[in-house]
Amino acid sequence: METIDEQSKSEMSISPSPSPDNLRICLVGDIINDEETVEAARSFNVPVITSENGLDALNDFEWRTFFVLKDFEGPIYDAIHKNKQCIWGPPALKHAAESKDGLIRNARPVYNYSMRGVVTCFTGIRKKDELTRLVNLIHSMGGCIRKDMNSKITHLICSHSGGDKYQYAKTFRLTVVRPAWVYAAWERRDELQFRATTDDFSREHKLKAFEGQKICFFGFPTDEHQHMVDVLLSNGGVPAELDDPECSHVVVDEHTTQTKPEPKNHRTHILKSDWFWYTIQNGYADEMDYLFGDYLDSIANTPNTDRRDSLPISFNKRKRKRFSQRIQFEGTPIGSGKRRSSVSDAGLLSVSGSFFDCTTSPDKLETGKLHNEVHIETPAVCETTPAKKSMRFNHFMDFFSTESNYVGILDTIVKLFKNPLEEIAETNDALLNKSEIKSIFNNFLPIHEVHQSMLESLRAIQSKWSEDCLIGDIILQHRDELTKAYPPYVNFFEQMKETLQQCDSQNPRFHAFLKINQTKPECGRQSLQDLMIRPVQRLPSISLLLNDILKHTNKNNPDYVKLELALKSIKEVMMHINEDKRKTESRMAIFDIFNDIEGCPPHLVSSNRSFISKCEVTELSDNLSGRGDSLMLYLFSDTIEVCKKRSRAFNTAKSPSSTKSHKHVKLISLNAIRFVIDITDSPRAFALLCRQDKEKLYSFTIADDETDKVVYLKLLCKQMAENACRTDTVSALLSRTSQELEVDISDVNLSTLSKAFKLAARTRQKVGRAFSFNKTPSKLKRAVSTMMTPPFGSTNSLTPASQLAQMRLASCANIHEAVDEEGNRSSSPSTQSEILLPPLSVQPMRKNKSSTLGVVGRL
Repeated sequence: METIDEQSKSEMSISPSPSPDNLRICLVGDIINDEETVEAARSFNVPVITSENGLDALNDFEWRTFFVLKDFEGPIYDAIHKNKQCIWGPPALKHAAESKDGLIRNARPVYNYSMRGVVTCFTGIRKKDELTRLVNLIHSMGGCIRKDMNSKITHLICSHSGGDKYQYAKTFRLTVVRPAWVYAAWERRDELQFRATTDDFSREHKLKAFEGQKICFFGFPTDEHQHMVDVLLSNGGVPAELDDPECSHVVVDEHTTQTKPEPKNHRTHILKSDWFWYTIQNGYADEMDYLFGDYLDSIANTPNTDRRDSLPISFNKRKRKRFSQRIQFEGTPIGSGKRRSSVSDAGLLSVSGSFFDCTTSPDKLETGKLHNEVHIETPAVCETTPAKKSMRFNHFMDFFSTESNYVGILDTIVKLFKNPLEEIAETNDALLNKSEIKSIFNNFLPIHEVHQSMLESLRAIQSKWSEDCLIGDIILQHRDELTKAYPPYVNFFEQMKETLQQCDSQNPRFHAFLKINQTKPECGRQSLQDLMIRPVQRLPSISLLLNDILKHTNKNNPDYVKLELALKSIKEVMMHINEDKRKTESRMAIFDIFNDIEGCPPHLVSSNRSFISKCEVTELSDNLSGRGDSLMLYLFSDTIEVCKKRSRAFNTAKSPSSTKSHKHVKLISLNAIRFVIDITDSPRAFALLCRQDKEKLYSFTIADDETDKVVYLKLLCKQMAENACRTDTVSALLSRTSQELEVDISDVNLSTLSKAFKLAARTRQKVGRAFSFNKTPSKLKRAVSTMMTPPFGSTNSLTPASQLAQMRLASCANIHEAVDEEGNRSSSPSTQSEILLPPLSVQPMRKNKSSTLGVVGRL
């Protein structure tokens, strides 16, 4: 055994004199070669010695020695540890040196402090050797272990979910990890800054909700069964069959299953579906709270009048039938049970394409019972109600009952979904953040408030019914609130639905929360998305209900005029919503168009500009992009954006990194368009004559079969007139033939072969420009000319496909314009015969510039 000073006096200074406590550090094995560890040892100002195995320092009782070892296993470690010596690993020594804590004697060997502050407990690990190794590793990383769960426990280590300790850990939100968490932390033991308690590291080894469980799903529809199997697999569980002896749980659809299934294993838990979803949401659910047998017993012992929402579907159908017969016998209004008007009737009340087109009255849920059977008690009809009820009263009760049902749905959304999500968001275990909750429910609250007020007014009329009561006055009183409440909800309904679907698909715990509430009687087995669409459908339903009341109201009744005004106001609210929605969609469309076009001018996005329509065309002229190019014309309120549609076949290789489907070509102001010209000898061709620096004629043919040319041209002229504040919308529309305009309207729907010829022609022009310098070597010109020579003689009889096969795209220069060394144009017949050009039918048509001037003069 040698001291470091004796080994290398020239490299290391002599350690200070021993401290009064006679402390020293012994570096065992190859640690002497680690300069950082040696410097850390010297920083304590105690003698530092080195030893091959450290055994020679064990019997020196005059010193209290701290042994620093690289390996925490093997005979050297076992011998030192058996003598109850203090053992450190290099990271622990460095950590002590940095923290200035001094040499503190540890009861157990410590390699590092990556688990400092961790207090663990084990459950479900049966192998003693594995448990012993885990205990030693945790101690070596500065952690502690307890036998039983208590308030000091920070981590539970287990291999499968379930049990009392697991339930305790989930109840108090403790971290539950697999044994692999310990092994993975030990693999990173030499990283000085590593901590095993970080969220990123712990998340990789957290125990999943159903890990170690084999679960059978019984009685579910095929789609729901497969969905639950997928969720089970993603949460660590294994699907099983009912006769599998290792099946740990049987999850039963209580709405369709009437008898208790019998698995082979008598220890298997038979549970309702709520247990499965509560486990996903909270990480654990006690099986004793969701036993299917207890559920069946509760049904058997529940009075019939209180069992409507608990019985399976087959039972519910019979109960609803008997219930409806009893209600009708007691004198329920006729209108309360009939189906609302057809889809087409509802659609007639809408002005433009919106959510209000084609929506039926949604006042009844899919289960067939009124939603407010659970929440809302219909007040008893007062004594003033006539014995023989009028049709006006019956239709009013229809309106009142559907409004009660609708408010019940809104109450359910608030009580079952919104409020719980907001309460959970205030904790550290939020299902959704506050921004997501706001985007889903923010526009919903004003609608809830206004209909609560309307329901109170209707309830007051119902309790004191008279034939001359003013039903329409209720709508008129709430007209302004309805106008303010509904447009924001309808306009951003699609964005709200997209947010809801995204949260549902990406957040398993939120998905489980929705599934749990969906099975509750208040929801009628409908999802939150199904419930949230009800406000979109309600106003058309109110319009139909008011119309029914108006039909059975005497014209002398003071409510007749009120009902007419109320019906008119509802239609005005719907028109306002539709118009506001159209404007909002138009503004949103501008952003979508801007993001879809490469090089689009930023000033296209303007609050004063609205999107009108789009038209897919093919260019006939050569003034924008080129004859035969596919273009898109986006018509706005004051301009036209012309962009080129990217070709998948030819442009992908040119710009593989571009993700936008269009490329900006030109922005044409409507004020710059002088005439819109209908080319009469073509059913789809038209032209635009624009005033710019020089008047130019742009001609197109409509490529979209669904676009009518006459309708589109009239719409364009109308928009030009509105932009110029003119009343004459047709003065800018002219009719001319293609001969008068000198426009070639021949077929430009190029085939794949024709597109290849076009690409070859463009490449030939580019190469021609590249070879057009005067100092081009004559040898290169001759080489290019030789490469273009047909190998089998003349090409006059070749087909276009044969010509394309013989073309050399790498040397497609304008050979017919090649010049000799003196700069004169070559006129050799042999040279001219060697030229390969695409057929005229697919060559780009390039008119003389003077032809447009002639057309303009004639116009």
